[in-house]
Parts: sequence; C-alpha cells; structure tokens
Amino acid sequence: EVRAFDAAALIEERFLVQTDRFSHFAMAATVLALDDAGLGHGDPADPYDIGVITAAGSGGGEFGQRELQKLWGQGSRYVGPYQSIAWFYAASTGQISIRGGFKGPCGVVASDEAGGLDSIALAARGVRRGTGAVVVGSAEAPLAPYSMVCQLGYPEISTAEDPGQAYRPFTAGARGFAPAEGGAMLVVEDETRARERGAAVRAIVAGHGATFTGASRWERSREGLAHAIRGALDEAGCAPEEIDVVFADALGVPEADRAEALAIADALGKHGTRVPVTAPKTGIGRAYCGAPVLDTAAAVLAMENGQVPPTPNVFDICHDLD
Repeated sequence: EVRAFDAAALIEERFLVQTDRFSHFAMAATVLALDDAGLGHGDPADPYDIGVITAAGSGGGEFGQRELQKLWGQGSRYVGPYQSIAWFYAASTGQISIRGGFKGPCGVVASDEAGGLDSIALAARGVRRGTGAVVVGSAEAPLAPYSMVCQLGYPEISTAEDPGQAYRPFTAGARGFAPAEGGAMLVVEDETRARERGAAVRAIVAGHGATFTGASRWERSREGLAHAIRGALDEAGCAPEEIDVVFADALGVPEADRAEALAIADALGKHGTRVPVTAPKTGIGRAYCGAPVLDTAAAVLAMENGQVPPTPNVFDICHDLD
C-alpha cells in the first residue's frame, strides 16, 4: 500500500472526481517526470509532438467497487457517470493526455506484467519514428477488496501472513508474491533534443526483446526469456560481459524462479554466474504492470549512484540456483 499519498493535494478536483486511485498515481508521477525532463505540465508549444503510453493490468477497482455498491444498494440512478471511464484500464492514458494537453500518439499496452517494459519499448519506437517525446509508464492500485477478490484465482499470490516470509523468490521458502500498488512514469524523447533543452539525460533505451511462450506455463519460459534477453542485447549492441547487474522478474514461484535463473545463465553465458542479480520489489511488493517500470527507474538510479539495490527478505538462495 502506498501510504501518505494525498491525491487531493496533487490533482485538480475536476480530474479527481472522475478517476480511480491507479490513475491518481499515474497523473501525480507524470508531473514529477515532466518536471525532471523540463517539459512543463501542460499547454505544450506543439501538442501533437508529445504522446502518452501506459500499461495496465486491472484498471480502477476502488472506483468500480464504490459505484457497484451504489448500484446494488441504492439503485442505478445513484451510479456516477464517470463509472463508464474510471474503471477502464486505458483511463490513465486518456486523463494524462487531457490534463497535459498532449495530442501526439497515445495508447495503452495490455500484455500482462510485461506491459511495463513493452510500453517503454513502444515509446522508444515512437520517438525514433518522429514523435518528439512520450510520457510512458504504469501505475496500478489492485488492493481494493473488489480487486483482491478478482485476484483470488491467481495461484501465484502468496498467502503467508508474515510480511518477511510473503515474497521470497529464489529461496526454498518461495510461495508466490505479494501484490502491491504504485508504479512509475518516465519521459522518453530524442537524446539530441533533450540535451539542447538542457534536460538531464538519465539513460538511453538501447534495446528491447519480447517473446511469448503461450500457455505452457514455465516449461518453455526458460527458452523464451533467454531469447528475449539475447534480442535486447543484440539490439543494444551490448555484449553479455558489459552487463553490470540484472533486475530479475522474481515471481516467487519455484518453477518460474528456476526458469528465470537458467535463462539468465543461458543468455549471458559464463558472465551469468558472476553478474549480480537483484529484485528490490521483494521489499515493496509486486505492482503488476507497474513493477517493471519501477525496476527500470531503480536501474537508472543504480547506475547514477553506483549502487546495486538489495533484495529484501532474500538471504538464503537455493544452492542450485546460485
């Protein structure tokens, strides 16, 4: 849970009343990202030069729950008109673009938890094709009771009551993951343009790889993930030996963890046995589509500060995965 988040202090009332908590996170983070990029909050000189891409896995559960309770408790006349848009998984893209006056290419990526990374890749491709800048990222808020009920059929969710034991990937005690809310928003734009404006260029989207292994669960995920890693390295023109740290997906399911560890070894070769692997999300929970964008932000900060963030609660890695 994101505590001490005061949406009313960060978002105008006219947007607040028609949006869910997941969109509040995205809109608030967008302002911070635009400030960091020196682009301002709205009314751009060329509104068609800035696009918005978000990823989402669930949408507005808290808003939807409230309106459904009104429907069944008081009647349809008491359901607010914004129910039709606030619950929708694409709502954050729409509200960010309206609030900022952005009229460039906009969209939403729905590729489950890979969506956060896929959205960044899509933004980078858009910039290479001529879009000036793209606000991109993901934020999720899946902790409302209605949302949690919808997740009950997800066998990977941990049921451990002790927070220190709930999310411990790559260990003998791994029993799934702890869902979380939150996320991150970034600004992707042409490097030359950013430097001319005096913006801090924090990182370059150098490569991306994506695969899909279908309904095979974890049997083929090792092969698919290794192929995706190699694809990202090839596009970036980067040798395995140049990788200083790996931010793991770290699902917390033994079969998935094993497949991921072996995929890293397959893709990086001998270097895969030496490179540090981290998963800071074990300390804050897994924010679905928001998790990989948070990992991306953490990776950038790790490079800036020369420090690898820890993997909280994980200290006894399975020996056959080390």
